[in-house]
Amino acid sequence: MDNNSDAIVVGAGLAGLVAAAELADAGKSVLIVEQEGENSVGGQAHWSLGGLFLVDSPEQRRMRIKDSAELALQDWLGSAGFDRDEDYWPRKTAEAFVEFAAGEMRPWLYEQGMRWFPVVGWAERGGSTATGHGNSVPRFHITWGTGPGVVAPFERRVREHMDAGRITLKARHRVARVLTADGRVTGVAGEMLAPSTVQRGERSSREVIDDFEFHAGAVLVTSGGIGGNHDLVREYWPEDRLGEPPAHMLSGVPHHVDGRMIAITREAGAAVINSDRMWHYTEGMKNWNPIWPAHGIRIIPGPSSMWFDANGRRLPAPCLPGYDTLATLKEILRSGHDYSWFVLDQSIIEKEFALSGSEQNPDMTSGQWKEVLKSRLGKGAPPPVEAFKEHGEDFVVANDLKTLVDGMNRLTGENRIDHGRLLAELTARDNQMDNPYAKDAQITAIHGARHYLGDKLFRAAKPHKILDPKHGPLIAVRLHILTRKTLGGLHTNVDGQVLDDAGDPVAGLYAAGEVAGFGGGGYHGYNALEGTFLGGCIFSGRRAGRHAATVV
Repeated sequence: MDNNSDAIVVGAGLAGLVAAAELADAGKSVLIVEQEGENSVGGQAHWSLGGLFLVDSPEQRRMRIKDSAELALQDWLGSAGFDRDEDYWPRKTAEAFVEFAAGEMRPWLYEQGMRWFPVVGWAERGGSTATGHGNSVPRFHITWGTGPGVVAPFERRVREHMDAGRITLKARHRVARVLTADGRVTGVAGEMLAPSTVQRGERSSREVIDDFEFHAGAVLVTSGGIGGNHDLVREYWPEDRLGEPPAHMLSGVPHHVDGRMIAITREAGAAVINSDRMWHYTEGMKNWNPIWPAHGIRIIPGPSSMWFDANGRRLPAPCLPGYDTLATLKEILRSGHDYSWFVLDQSIIEKEFALSGSEQNPDMTSGQWKEVLKSRLGKGAPPPVEAFKEHGEDFVVANDLKTLVDGMNRLTGENRIDHGRLLAELTARDNQMDNPYAKDAQITAIHGARHYLGDKLFRAAKPHKILDPKHGPLIAVRLHILTRKTLGGLHTNVDGQVLDDAGDPVAGLYAAGEVAGFGGGGYHGYNALEGTFLGGCIFSGRRAGRHAATVV
């Protein structure tokens, strides 16, 4: 084959597909190199719930949600907490993304065939103040078809260009070097890996069968983050903010999300910033039917489960389900352990438990209303949740509290949960349920959630006493730390040009998606508002692809 093209895209995930499609639309020849098999096109986005951060959308307005670009930017900046000199481009990128999310994003995606579930989710509700972290209003728009539905329009565009000869996909090609000459990037080199027959997400072979070298006018790095590489996560772990890194973590991403390209691109002159900023979930469960090593699934909880640390101490506000992820992570690790507990009942799990991921939401992934209504409003919890309750090793189910506590202690082998203390906490909580108001911050949050129609219909159980046998059985779920998103990475400007240590563009080098902190080298700052990971891949891939097309 011809080893020369206008542009090389490293990684066939969402950001890479968007960038490649934009380049080819501009008439450029594009080579996509991907270390996994061709069945991995779409990358981590394929496994996602498909949530997108949109502002002042028709879906929001139909739910009587008043949103604006100004309010969204206030929430973003309050969450990001930008405080470093190198945050100039991350902040500029964040401002540009919010403008995109409030303007062109939805109609552009709609035109390509995307549609969204009409009930807008309220993710990451924040840390209790209007100027602090969190979403003031629901903004989490779940795409019909979940993650595959997000990937589909861009994969379709790429494959149309492949059929026309403008894009070539080279799977099982692992980049080891970014080539440079005369002060600019000229291509990539690496190893061809043995063909792989494993299913998407499974660990693939690293057997090398040949070498390769490709040349182009521009290289766009879209290789993802570090969540599958626990050693690298611990190396970058911000001990000053979060404490000691956990001894045990689950992986929310496949093993190939290993961060290799960050170091490789740095060797070609790229600057890396904000490596200590990262986003890991606190509600992880061991997957009873794993696909990749240490495979964890995240519970996306409603507001009613009571949250306790490993010692049985109730977590304080704002460490409530669905409110402030990093504050909760810090609070959990403060206990000296790397796990925590939800305690709830059958009424809560039926209404409030959702699981993250396309494969855990077959009804939403199908895009069929009848499947959604059957799963979400039928008897019992959604089938994937019931499957975890039956098969998952982190679940304890009992008809009385004493048996539940015995099961919790038996599961960990540590005997840290005291029945009397847990009974006192649950009784005190239940005593707050006799009135439509309370002093308990979580009970107030439950009442507040049910003022939003979307939560009342789908996400917040009717207030009740957990110890009331009518709502049983009782359920405890052991929760693990789940690695997920890299909030720092390759330093770029808004157009995806990779910058060097002096802040100048490295000629011919671009980056987009998680490898660039979803844009700018970390456009989230310290905290994410959810729906901004997929959205960041789309935004940064689009900007990088369009700009690169003007210079090659």
